[in-house]
Order: sequence, then C-alpha cells, then structure tokens
Amino acid sequence: MPHRPDQHPPALLELRLLDGPNLYFPRAACKVVLDVSAELRIPNAEARARQLARELEARTRQLAATAGTTRLAVRSRPGPEPGQLTVAFPWRRRELARALGVALADPSVTSLEGVEPGEAPSTPRPKIPVVAITGTNGKTTTTRLVAHMSRCAGNVTGWSSTDGVFVDGVMVEEGDWSGYGGAGRVLADKRVQLAVLETARGGLLLRGAGALHNDVSVVTNVAADHLGLQGIHTVDELAEVKGIVPRITREGGWFVCNAQDPRVLAMPSKGRRWAFSLDPDAPGVRTVLQAGGRATTVLDETISVLDGGSVEALVALVDIPMTLSGLSRHDVANALAATSAALAVGLPRDAVIEGLLTFGSEDNLGRMNLWDVGGAVVSLDLAHNEDGLKALLSVVRGLRLPGGRVVTVLGLAGDRLDGQLVEMGHLARHGSDEIVIALKDRYLRGRTPAEMTALLRAGAGDVPAYDDEVTALRAALLGRKPEDVIALMVHQDRVLCEVVLREAGGVRMTPGQVRTRVRAAAALA
Repeated sequence: MPHRPDQHPPALLELRLLDGPNLYFPRAACKVVLDVSAELRIPNAEARARQLARELEARTRQLAATAGTTRLAVRSRPGPEPGQLTVAFPWRRRELARALGVALADPSVTSLEGVEPGEAPSTPRPKIPVVAITGTNGKTTTTRLVAHMSRCAGNVTGWSSTDGVFVDGVMVEEGDWSGYGGAGRVLADKRVQLAVLETARGGLLLRGAGALHNDVSVVTNVAADHLGLQGIHTVDELAEVKGIVPRITREGGWFVCNAQDPRVLAMPSKGRRWAFSLDPDAPGVRTVLQAGGRATTVLDETISVLDGGSVEALVALVDIPMTLSGLSRHDVANALAATSAALAVGLPRDAVIEGLLTFGSEDNLGRMNLWDVGGAVVSLDLAHNEDGLKALLSVVRGLRLPGGRVVTVLGLAGDRLDGQLVEMGHLARHGSDEIVIALKDRYLRGRTPAEMTALLRAGAGDVPAYDDEVTALRAALLGRKPEDVIALMVHQDRVLCEVVLREAGGVRMTPGQVRTRVRAAAALA
C-alpha cells in the first residue's frame, strides 16, 4: 500500500511473538502494537481508526505475499491505550514474522523477499492427558488438589504453578512457573503420565498458553485483579484472556466452569461443560445439566455429582481438611472444581475421594494455614486481592471465640490500582477489630513504602505500619488471648513467619483441632 505524503506513519510500540495459543489465534501468533495517534487527530477519529485497521490488515497480507505466504489470517483491534492499534497474525517462522511486524511501521519496506525465515514454533502438542487451570482466585489450590488426586490414583503426575514445577511430588524448578515455560517443563518430562498446568494471565499475555490443547480446562472465576497491566483495564477484558484456556479444550474433552460466574459461563469451548457451584439451584447448573453436561455441588453439606437425573454423594464437607469443616466456603468451591476436573480427566472415584480426605495444609502452603499459638489461632494466607481478603476474613471470623478479636496483618503487592489498595484497606477495617500494615519490599513493584502505606491507610484508617511481615506479625501477637484470631496476608516471608510462630510456642492445627474450634465458635456465637 503506497504511503501518501499527508499520512503519518505508525510508530512501533511493541512487537511480541506469542509461542502458544493466545487472544488472537489458537496457535503461535505475532502481536504488533502501533501508535497511530497522529492519524486520529481529525474529526471522525473513530471511523478513521477502523479504516486504518483495515489498511494495516491489507498491508500485512501484501508484505507476507512478497515472502511467499498467501491467505494469511490477520486480525486487528484497538490497542491497549487510546491512539493505538493492535495487529496480529499467525507465524510459522520466527524471524520472518519479526521482520513483517517491524515493516508495518516502516512505509519504505515494500518486500520481505530474501529475509532469513528463522525457526518454527515449538509449542508442545501433548501426548498425555492435560488439565489446565486458570481463574482469578483458587488456581494454585485447585492445581495442587487435582495433582494430589492424580497421585492418589498412582499416576506419575507433573504440575506447574506459581510456586514451582513438580514431578511426582518433587520440586524440579522453583519460582513462578504458571505460564508457557512451566507447561513446557512438565510436558517435556517423559515420566509424567498426567499434567496439571496452572495458567495465569501474565503468561497468557506474554507468551500464550503452554500447550496447543488440553483435555480438561478449569476456570475458577473472574474478578478484578492486576487491572491496568499489559493493556487489560476491565474485568471483561480479563475474562477474554482467561477464556483462552477453555477455547483450546479438545472436542470431547470437558470445560469445568463456575456456574455462579456469568463471565465464565459465557466463555466458548469445544469441550462439554461440567459446572461447579456452591448453590445446587444456581441457574447455571440447570443450564449445563439441561444441555447434557454434569455438575458438582453441595447437597446436605456433602460434595455431590449431578449427571442427568442421578445424584452421587462423595464426601461430607466436615471430613475434608482443606474446607476447615466447611467453614472455608471458597475452599469448598476449590474442592468442587478439583473434583470435577479429576473425574472429567478420568481419575477413579476412589482416588478422588482419597484425595479430598488426605489433602492437608502441608499440601497447600500459604493458603489458609492455621496455627495454634497459646490457644489463639493464626491464619497464614496469600489473600492477594479483594475476593481473597473477603474469604480470609470470613474464615477467621468463624474461628473467633466470644470476647476475642480479629487482628488483620494487611499487606499487598504494589501492582494494583490505587482504588483497589484503598478498597482492601476498607475491607480490612470493616472485617477486623485491629489492623497492622505489613510492607513487602520485594512486592512494591514500582511503588514506594510511603505510597503503599498511605493508600492502605486511606481505607484502613491511621493504623501502625511495619517494614516487613515478620515485624508486623510480632506486633500482632502482642497481648494475644486464646479467643483471638490473627489473619496474616503473607506473600514473601512465610517461612520466617512460621519460625516466629514456633518461637511463640505455636503448632500447626490438625483437622481435628480445627473442627473443634469451628464447632466451639459456632456454638458460642
């Protein structure tokens, strides 16, 4: 397409080669973000933006044809910020795709003939069953529980998550591997018989999904989290990102969907639907069952599977350690999701039940881990967003005895919108009797300690702030009583905080102790 003198060439802002299925295509694709703001400083800018998108799509195809690629699929959409456009196309050769992306911002380039094509995509094509799990809350817990159930069935199980890559219970890579690289590491291990892949938004946006397909997909929920990052500004946009995972579920596989989240129910998938819901009468459950799908829910405080007109009871909530005798409703939801996924991928019923009965706090570190410190209860939990904090506060209030206090050790990562940080402080203020702030130097993510403190205090009030989780925990433990509960939002110093608890005489609570505390709190409420 010839360049007119009155046109302003777009400026290249980002060129990203996505290695796996992504927002634009179910295979490797090149994403090009262009600054076209100069072209839009005219009346009827919205119409011009659409025209410009069509022109860029045509130029992409014309340039590709000069390198021998015909019938190239090209998609465009508004860019992550105003005045930007995104153009995306599948790639089969890395360097040729990169050259094409660069050429879109350079009107002088009219041909890609002679460009060294480079390597082909290496997206894993799984030869073993794969369960892929995404969502805003509960991903890691659900991943761990499905993997535990698989191991109960005798499978050599590999799983990737935010805290590492594991094969048969042994960590082989430490760190956050909830993306493309973690999936590849699991699928490359020839010992693995079943793969369970935690799939986070960041990995989906930066490299794409870590496999060309999955057999079972799980979406736990979609809620406001990490908005304002990587061009994702709304919950609907976030849902579109999470929806990549069910879109690549194999035909004949299963999409395990939260029946109480309309955004999840609306996600397209070739897989059959298996709903999960705390409410057995939720409209989403009825819709899935009427369409021939299945559902896992709670009937008479027992996890039960609905299939057509049949009901199969599995395990009473009181006997499932991770649910804290049913008190932790968000973990009940995680158990429902994991049960659905495990049965959908073909794990035996007995292994699923064994997994529910034996998955304890030592299998789910950093998630609602309860300690007894001289009769007082201390809960260590990630609680990294509004839904997580609401769940944490709901649990600890259910563990408080009459006359006791809920003391919240409040702290977040800095990559949240200002309003979200203020709202987290507000939630803590209205769900706690006392609050102390714990700053996290490894999680400031561009903010200063003073800025974090000010935003959290804007919601929580003029409460004390400490430099780290350990110091804040020590302050919260002062003057504790057996009736009290301390809720620690732990992100970076969990191991050191556990040392502090042991020094104070603390011990991990057993399922029996938790059951006794829950019943005592309920009876005395």
